[in-house]
Amino acid sequence: MSEQPLPLAITPGEPAGIGPDLLIKLVQQPDHPPLVAVADSRLLLDRARQLRLPLRLLPHHRETVPMTQAAQLSVVEVPLPVPCRAGMLEPANSTYVLDCLRRASAGCVSGEFAALITGPVHKGIINDAGIPFTGHTEFLAKLTDTEQVVMMLATPGLRVALVTTHLPLKDVAAAITPKWLQRCVQILNNGLQQQFGLAEPKILVCGLNPHAGEDGHLGREEIDIIIPVLDQLRNAGLLLRGPLPADTLFTPGILKQADAVLAMYHDQGLPVLKHLGFGKSVNITLGLPIIRTSVDHGTALELAGRGQCHTGSLAYAVEVAEHMARRATSRTAHVDQPSALARQS
Repeated sequence: MSEQPLPLAITPGEPAGIGPDLLIKLVQQPDHPPLVAVADSRLLLDRARQLRLPLRLLPHHRETVPMTQAAQLSVVEVPLPVPCRAGMLEPANSTYVLDCLRRASAGCVSGEFAALITGPVHKGIINDAGIPFTGHTEFLAKLTDTEQVVMMLATPGLRVALVTTHLPLKDVAAAITPKWLQRCVQILNNGLQQQFGLAEPKILVCGLNPHAGEDGHLGREEIDIIIPVLDQLRNAGLLLRGPLPADTLFTPGILKQADAVLAMYHDQGLPVLKHLGFGKSVNITLGLPIIRTSVDHGTALELAGRGQCHTGSLAYAVEVAEHMARRATSRTAHVDQPSALARQS
């Protein structure tokens, strides 16, 4: 008899946005996996009434796996500081957003939850509240005392990881140091092996500059940093191709030769992925001691409480988190012949 799976924790994100709506709509289906919302119960019930959808909330008990019945959801209670109205941002509720993440992450670390799925947050209102915040990826890395993580978005047919994430474009080149780039490739390679079962991942690496620097005429980062790092990693057994010009890398003939693309900055890789799979893509943080996936979109304040949002990205984030958690539980994440560098990491 198979062991009962641990539940998946889910944080709806910004309370005034569509995160609560998406969760409520998702659990209307009878076949959703065991989910535990780390959220304010009154917020969820109020939003369900606004959406005219049924919702029954049960307190989460660590000893009990939640039932997966339609319109039913287990909850770990995190109270809102002030009442919330759909579509209306409130700086005072920024601490609530982060408290939900802290509680859910702690539950993943302790083994209470198998994975964390995060709804969209509003970075601006958190910063307006006087709390420095650049995004989930960086916050969870600091929270789990993880020195370096890699943000990867995936949709059927394409995975794109990032060397730098939420930085102004003027700061990107300085952030790509040899040590940082080497660890990014290692983390990506290890994640593809351990969490996606790819024994020898094939990775395409973008150049930083137009035409990948064109032999130094359009920038020297490829010559001075990227090529030496990739050569070192190739010598250690990793299957890497690049640096390649991003404008030609993202073509079907080249992409079909790879398991993932490593882009140098946020808007180099993600527009292509979101064009291909918006609404059916997932954000994955590699390198954390926990499994974390997220939606690929923002808070959409104008849609909150209106019943017009689509659950495609959240449903895919849950599906991927469940798949990754099953791999971790069954220990099939161990590949037969990891590369030399993977064994060193």
